[in-house]
Amino acid sequence: MKTTISFLMILGLLCCKVASGQEGVLPLGSHPQAIPVPHFPDRVHAFVWRNWNLVSPETMGRTIGCNALDIIKIASSMGLPSYQPKEPGFDRRIYITVIRRNWHLLPYAQLLTLLNMNSNELSVALKEDDGLFIKLGNLKPEIEELKYTAPDKKAIRGALKIKHIAQQYFRGQNTCTPFQFVEELKYASGKKNENVYQPGKDRGLRLVYSYFGTYGDPLSDTLQDLYPDGLLEKLAQSGVNGIWMHVVLNQIAPGGAAFPEFGSGHALRIQNLNRIVARAKRYGIDIYLYINEPRAMDAGFFINREQVRGTKEGNYYAMCTSSKEVQQWMRDALAYVFSGVPGLGGVLTITASENFTNCASHGNQKGCERCSRRSYAEIIAGVNRTIEEGVHKGNPDAKVIVWDWGWHNHGLAPDVIAALPDDVYLMSVSEWAKPVERGGVSSEVGEYSMSAVGPGPRALQHWKWAKERGLKTIAKVQVNNTWELSSVPWLPVPDLVARHMSALSDAKTDGLMLSWSLGGYPSPNLEIADRISNHPELSREEVLNDLAGERYGKPAVKAARKAWTAFSNAFEQYPYSGGTLYTAPQQYGPANLLYEQPTGYKATMVGFPYDDLKSWKGIYPENIFMQQFKKVADGWLEGLKYFKQIVVLSDSLHRANATSDEDIAQAAYLHFASVANQVAYVVDRDKLLANNLSLSDKTRLREELRRILKQEIQLASELFEICSRDSRIGYEASNQYYYVQQDLVEKVINCNYLLDRIKR
Repeated sequence: MKTTISFLMILGLLCCKVASGQEGVLPLGSHPQAIPVPHFPDRVHAFVWRNWNLVSPETMGRTIGCNALDIIKIASSMGLPSYQPKEPGFDRRIYITVIRRNWHLLPYAQLLTLLNMNSNELSVALKEDDGLFIKLGNLKPEIEELKYTAPDKKAIRGALKIKHIAQQYFRGQNTCTPFQFVEELKYASGKKNENVYQPGKDRGLRLVYSYFGTYGDPLSDTLQDLYPDGLLEKLAQSGVNGIWMHVVLNQIAPGGAAFPEFGSGHALRIQNLNRIVARAKRYGIDIYLYINEPRAMDAGFFINREQVRGTKEGNYYAMCTSSKEVQQWMRDALAYVFSGVPGLGGVLTITASENFTNCASHGNQKGCERCSRRSYAEIIAGVNRTIEEGVHKGNPDAKVIVWDWGWHNHGLAPDVIAALPDDVYLMSVSEWAKPVERGGVSSEVGEYSMSAVGPGPRALQHWKWAKERGLKTIAKVQVNNTWELSSVPWLPVPDLVARHMSALSDAKTDGLMLSWSLGGYPSPNLEIADRISNHPELSREEVLNDLAGERYGKPAVKAARKAWTAFSNAFEQYPYSGGTLYTAPQQYGPANLLYEQPTGYKATMVGFPYDDLKSWKGIYPENIFMQQFKKVADGWLEGLKYFKQIVVLSDSLHRANATSDEDIAQAAYLHFASVANQVAYVVDRDKLLANNLSLSDKTRLREELRRILKQEIQLASELFEICSRDSRIGYEASNQYYYVQQDLVEKVINCNYLLDRIKR
């Protein structure tokens, strides 16, 4: 599932206050003061730095009231490289990254100008694009309008100081630009467009998300090709035969007489969906729709429609699925889609997610007159039954995959399973409830873990109950990456992947969902999942040795296996907890800024880690948390030693794979090492600020802080070099780029500023 967000966070999103005037529909939340940027001469310089080569100078100028030349001069004064014009559609691919980096710099009105959006478009994005406002903290920092003024002498001196640093990194034009990987995955190898990858009839489902799919409304976007031939071909070669995509039902189908406002623009979306389905079919891949319905609506929608209004959360009401009208609309809409796009593979449903959908989706069915008379299981299973009926009315051969995510607050759900329709698959997160012990701290895995090998007891029990009543089963796993670290396309821990796949083969599930929005890159890990699942006659060792030989050449097999094992062993030291997954700085690594004083901000869900160590550490004591990340980093270093041997031993046919994979492994190490550093920095900074220390203790802490800052400069510098070669680093589909190259240079500037401050 997307991520585990507490009900209170969601309620905060639904209830938070909004900005007035032009920004009337945009949420503000608690609206605290924005965090300043003292490592820049002023906010204008920070604005230019952070948006350079992501937004055009003309647009930046319009935003702060100057011309493009003024922007270019400031960029040049700080040593930024020359501006490179962008392809059509670039702004859509990068807009989440742009929002995040300007969240503390601009008020909403200027953010709209920068994004070329109106307030309604941004409001929809904040609500619907994978919980974006939640990821931003359920608040908009308070910040005054940013107005351009010509730099004064002090600002000019500050910019020159930055330029001396920047010139060490921006040596001419860097070779790698954001989204270069899209071009690399654009074209197929040149084989005929035939169903050469058609899977055997007995082959189970292997389902992923497009590596660079957009989450909000992908079918209305004609500027981006999210499913190019090259990506489809490589995924098929990795064993994938299904891709899922996010849709909103009231956007892709008409609402009929009951809800005539639904379906605006649906014809274009259906046309685009047919095109995507046809292209994917050429590679033996089916398209599946993610159905998380019906979406809650605001109070105005229910005027004269009280008979379909369900339970309330904040300013929204559920479309009650106990209502015959809502049931009929859902059936008809799905039948319309599946008859209009006959090649669709099916749907996967979630009925108790973070999104407020049916009246029982958050356990509040008692607030609805109709649903209060029904059991939880009857409501949840009933929604899935309605979906199944609509899908199979449109296409009897389509698969309906029912995900048990969130049922009974992630507990056991025998009552829901017993009430499901007969012609569906039951899907469970494999590793859920798996016991783990890290650093002497015992806990259970929730989801999104590769460091803990499943299956866990919850999935095994749910699959058992499903099989007893004749349902087929699917395991939801992550084999490329997780929120343990999502900034690299895949984690080189094949030993862990192979162990998990072998265990699932023993569990005899009927298919695999191999990724959520993260983890859709065509990788060796996907191949491992496919080979072990489809070739039970092969041992894990045979599969891993064969794959190592194919990827790096036979002379490098032994070194490759040692590297993979070292990485896998190190990763099993990861301090897993739900709080750590979603709030700690591992996604940003060396790009996460450090602060002289506590910010007072709470870390957000894979959005802003800030300096919120209390949230980062989750269930772990501070020292154990830091030690565990250090163990991961130190163990990773052992694997990197073997990877250097792989590069030396690989021949010319395999050298590119070896060097590329070494960069991925090195980037992962830099992230893990930086988290350990950042924990140590926050601990020592806060001790120093306590002001009840002896002079010798203060001297010792300052020395330790200087050491950490210098090490962070080194880590950021090394990651910059990798990013200059590989555009995949720092990217994840639902969050876009966590960081780009200039963010790593900003971290160097940030650390140098703090080093100067410590001297005082």
